[in-house]
Amino acid sequence: MKKLSVILLMMLSMQALHAVTLRYYPYELKLRHAFNLASMSRRATPGVQVEITIDSITGYGEASMPPYLGESVESVCDFLSKVDPDRLADPFAFEQTGRYLDSIAPGNRAAKAAIDIALHDIASKITGQPWWRLYGLDTSELPFTSYTISNDTPDELRKKLAESEPYKILKVKMGVEGDRELIEFIRRHTDRPICVDVNQGWHSPQEALDNIQWLAQRNVIFIEQPLDKTDMEGHRWLKQRSPLPIIADEAVQTSADIPALADAYHGINIKLMKSGGMHDAYKMAMLAKSLGLKVMIGCMTETSLAVSAAAQLAPLADWVDLDGNLLIANDIFEGMTIVDGRVSLPSSAGIARKTGISE
Repeated sequence: MKKLSVILLMMLSMQALHAVTLRYYPYELKLRHAFNLASMSRRATPGVQVEITIDSITGYGEASMPPYLGESVESVCDFLSKVDPDRLADPFAFEQTGRYLDSIAPGNRAAKAAIDIALHDIASKITGQPWWRLYGLDTSELPFTSYTISNDTPDELRKKLAESEPYKILKVKMGVEGDRELIEFIRRHTDRPICVDVNQGWHSPQEALDNIQWLAQRNVIFIEQPLDKTDMEGHRWLKQRSPLPIIADEAVQTSADIPALADAYHGINIKLMKSGGMHDAYKMAMLAKSLGLKVMIGCMTETSLAVSAAAQLAPLADWVDLDGNLLIANDIFEGMTIVDGRVSLPSSAGIARKTGISE
């Protein structure tokens, strides 16, 4: 009876929805600390905030553009300028809307994710249910999230470790000079489990294997994207020999990529800015599990809006890395929280902006 009531509510709501507006604006995310990766360092991440209003219901979306995605504020705004708001009038038509967005231009997944997230937000507000309920997922025991630490000076590393105290798992960026010294420094301060993200920073399968064998003795859980994303042969070789699971990140974007990766990785890292939003991210998780792959739900540097959207899939994940909102100083949304290191999802529908926060 409850499901029937929700469906009837959706149908009645759709009959009344007709006026659609699309608004978007740049919003730079300011980092609390420098973010140091294998190939670069940054103190901010460009972003674009999106608002879609269908009659009186406003849904929020977000595009976050770390450099490796190849998108920019300009490219996202250019893509969004070509979107006909009237084609977004049905917030439940995710497949149809996805095909329409793909017809505008290929790629542009962060821009498409912003639209997809906003439509999911509207659909959630119409039904009065969060998406984890609409997916029928069990939130009784959600995973612990990792907390990211990138290489830095000893003083800055001590600050980062102090901030990480509430979290049960650390995520460490490697693939930079001083890899092992960084792990040893952390191990002098804590014995908490570590997951390692190399961001394609190791240069050969043998170098990767040597590092992984060393890390396996230091309470490391898994290794994320150790080699160049195009080196499928190297990853196949490594998967056969690695004592730790190998997780694809840059190598996997959408559900279409997953079948070819199954023999080269033990699992995949799903991120909304790569997948184009929640709809394909859900399909990615289900397909990966059907192929026997581990599922990780991750994020970019994002506000609580996009992180909360990704967190709706946390019950499907073996691991989650949902700390992107914790790393910025100018979050403008409220959403999922971390309680004793574990993801906690609100039972309320939709996302809300913080009060008293200007753009």
